[in-house]
Amino acid sequence: MTNDMQRTDTTRTTARRTARAITIAGAVAGALLLWVVNDPWAGIDLTVRQGDTTQHIDPPAVAVAALVAGLAAWGLLALLERTVGHPVRTFRIIALIVLALSLVGPLGSGVGTSSRLVLLGMHLTVGAALIIGLPGRRNCR
Repeated sequence: MTNDMQRTDTTRTTARRTARAITIAGAVAGALLLWVVNDPWAGIDLTVRQGDTTQHIDPPAVAVAALVAGLAAWGLLALLERTVGHPVRTFRIIALIVLALSLVGPLGSGVGTSSRLVLLGMHLTVGAALIIGLPGRRNCR
């Protein structure tokens, strides 16, 4: 392999990693934006039931949950790119199933209809950003 080819591969890899990191940051930002608009501005108390207690959802919880989901999705996509023939299609199928399963949480534990709807919106925002954004345009086949 020539030096030009190695530089091109390195540039592509760096660009792909940067794009994926930006996608995850965008997913986190989208979830936090929904929290800001609905909790402090609109006055919706975002709380969930955990056993006998209720817990208020705060910005660190939103950011950490979205970040963990994003990093897990990135790891899954990277693994699939090394092991299966159609990694993007496989990733999107798995991610859609995980997203659908994750919606059970807000539906079952959200306190109040408004809280449930906002929490569902957060899940859908993060999920959509990751499912659409992580594979990138070049891999959409």
